[in-house]
Amino acid sequence: MMLAGLSFAGVATAAAFAQVNRSERAEVAFLGVPVTAQEIAQGKELYAQNCASCHGPDMEGQPDWKRTLESGRMPAPPHDETGHTWHHSDSQLFTLTKLGVGSVVPGYESDMPAFDGILTDAEIRATLAYIKSTWPKRQYEYQAEVSDREGPEE
Repeated sequence: MMLAGLSFAGVATAAAFAQVNRSERAEVAFLGVPVTAQEIAQGKELYAQNCASCHGPDMEGQPDWKRTLESGRMPAPPHDETGHTWHHSDSQLFTLTKLGVGSVVPGYESDMPAFDGILTDAEIRATLAYIKSTWPKRQYEYQAEVSDREGPEE
């Protein structure tokens, strides 16, 4: 019984640490513009409707996401800190989501559709802001630096 209590306390401590780690960030920004809590809430809903079926409800991605499928395409990567989404700038993520992977990597074929005509620019922004809002501080800050170096999309 005591061992179970210690195990639970360890999980609770880890969860509290993760929450503190994320809450140290005062606000989420996308393309240098602060994002509201309402936009993040909308993004969460849009993610569930449009992204979770492939990228997972907890952004965990598909199994073996680094291994090529029989089709020659790659599985959907995670959008959490274990994936590579946070390695890309805001403008790259926006373009990739709106126009498809081939718009960023010419000739690359992906199972991910382009969301142009499915989601508005504001909905894409909200979805990406929601994803960013879940990242630990380290990944969020790294991605913000990448975005700052690249500058806004022209």
